Amino acid sequence: MAVLVTGGAGYIGSCFVEQLLNAGEQVVVLDDLSRGHRPAVDPRATLCQGRTGDRELVAQLVREHAVDACAHFAAFAYVGESVTDPAKYYDNNFTQAAILFESLARAGVKQVVFSSTCATYGVPSALPLVETMPQQPINPYGQTKLDVENALKALARAHGLSFAAFRYFNAAGAAEDGTIGEDHDPETHLIPLAIDAALGRRPPLRLFGTDYPTPDGTCLRDYVHVDDLSRAHIAVFDRLAAAGAALFYNLGTGRPSSNREVIRAVEEVSGKKVPLVEAPRRAGDPPALYADSSKAQRELGWKVTFGDAESIVATAWKWHSPHPHGFNDRKR
Repeated sequence: MAVLVTGGAGYIGSCFVEQLLNAGEQVVVLDDLSRGHRPAVDPRATLCQGRTGDRELVAQLVREHAVDACAHFAAFAYVGESVTDPAKYYDNNFTQAAILFESLARAGVKQVVFSSTCATYGVPSALPLVETMPQQPINPYGQTKLDVENALKALARAHGLSFAAFRYFNAAGAAEDGTIGEDHDPETHLIPLAIDAALGRRPPLRLFGTDYPTPDGTCLRDYVHVDDLSRAHIAVFDRLAAAGAALFYNLGTGRPSSNREVIRAVEEVSGKKVPLVEAPRRAGDPPALYADSSKAQRELGWKVTFGDAESIVATAWKWHSPHPHGFNDRKR
C-alpha cells in the first residue's frame, strides 16, 4: 500500500511515517515545513515540500506514486494562537484540508485517516469522554477540527470516501528508538518543558493552577504515547475498505495523570529536580480531561503499550536529553 502522509515532518506524523515504513508500506510525505522538520522524516520515505491545498501537486503525487490512502496530520495546533489569529487556522486546518480531500477523491483515493482532537468536545459534562458525547469546541482550533470531521462526513456521502477520525488526547513521549521527538517553537507541552527546566535549559517551570478540585489540586490530563497513536492509525486501514465508512475513535489511556504527577515522573526518570513556580489558573483549562478508548480497543484491537507517566517520560527523556536544540542537533 502507498500512503500519502500530510504533515509527515511534524511530531506525530513523523512517528507514524517511521512505523508505517517498518510495516512494509510505501510512504510519500507532503509537508510545507513551516512547523515540521526535514530531519524528522525517515529517509526511506519520499518527501515533497508543498501545501495540502495545492490541487495539482496532490494529483501529481497520487499519479506518480500510485497512492492508495492518505493520513492527514497537517494542522496548526496552538490553542492560544487560534484565538488571536483564527483566519490562519481556518485557512490551514480547514480550507486546505477540504481542498486536499476533494483532490484525493477526484484522483480516485478514497481512504483517509484524519488526525482530530479531543478539543472538539469542549468542556466535558461528564468523564470519561466517549465518542457519542456532544461536540462543543470552545476555541477556533477545536472548531476547525470539528469542521473537518463534518466535511469528511459530507464527502463520504457524496463520493463514497471512507474515513476514520482519531480524537487524540494529550500526545506525549518520543519514538521508542530515540530517533524522533518533540521540537516545537514555541514549546507548550508539559513534559518537554519540565525536562528542559530540569536540565537548566529553560527558566523554572510555571505550574498553572494548584487549586483545582482534583486529588493534588492540579489539572488531570490523559497522556497517550505517540507510538501508541501510530499503531491505531495503522490498524484502522483494514476497516476502510467499505465505501462510505465513517469511523470515530478516542485515543487515550483512560488513566489521567495530574500535572504534579508528570513533574514527579520527570524527576524520577532524570534524577534531577524540576524547578517550578506556582502560577494562577489559565483561562479555559478544565480540571480534568480523559478518554474512554474502549471502542478503539474493541474494534481495532488497539492496546496501550505506554500506560503510565513514567514510561512515557522515559522515552521523552531519551530524546530530549541529547537534543538540546531539537532536530538542529541531528540529521537523518
